[in-house]
Amino acid sequence: MRQIIAIGGGGFGRTVNKNHIEQYILDQSSKSNPNILFIPTASAEPPDYINNFYKVFDKLSCNPNHLSLFKRTPDLKTLFSSQDIFFIGGGNTKSMLAVWREWGIDKLLREAYINGKIMSGVSAGAICWFEKGITDSWDSELKLLDCLGIIKGNCCPHYDEEPDRIPYTKKFLEEGSIDSIYCIEGGSALHFVNETVKHNVSFDGEKNSYNVLIDNKKILMKTYPSISI
Repeated sequence: MRQIIAIGGGGFGRTVNKNHIEQYILDQSSKSNPNILFIPTASAEPPDYINNFYKVFDKLSCNPNHLSLFKRTPDLKTLFSSQDIFFIGGGNTKSMLAVWREWGIDKLLREAYINGKIMSGVSAGAICWFEKGITDSWDSELKLLDCLGIIKGNCCPHYDEEPDRIPYTKKFLEEGSIDSIYCIEGGSALHFVNETVKHNVSFDGEKNSYNVLIDNKKILMKTYPSISI
């Protein structure tokens, strides 16, 4: 079984006082004490972000570790093969993907996914799995960015949290750059199993995920079934 949990915003990057989505991710593993690897490349590996990861996951039943690509880099193939779960942090998606490709991490993640390792992440770590994502990697405007293409389709995180997200989604649909897109609110995540949506996971208030599309010049929005944790 192949799984991706794409988080629209929130989690340990914002608070260490809750662990709902983190526990949910761990619960998807068949192992009682899974190995989980945090990859904070997109934000250039800030110490506070890494510390928050350990503050949350050290209290849960798992073996947490993180990958640094800006210090001496370990043997990536060996490290990745020993993991059960991957968590990709938020930040600059374009810069993250460029660094990943230089190290071959894009290929290693694809291989791990095919082999049944659980993939998860927030913001940049959510959109990276799709064909394209709406990103704020550029300061001037939101843009569509080519991503890993593991899941067919497009993705926008922070759908209800950042004021530019809805108008830019509408713009890209109306100009024909995309014909549909997964839009994920902060405090929620879309859980994919074998590249198909299983459900939305609402973990911070009543938050939702949507399939937003254009049909006969009209913007339509479908809400996915949701569970609250």
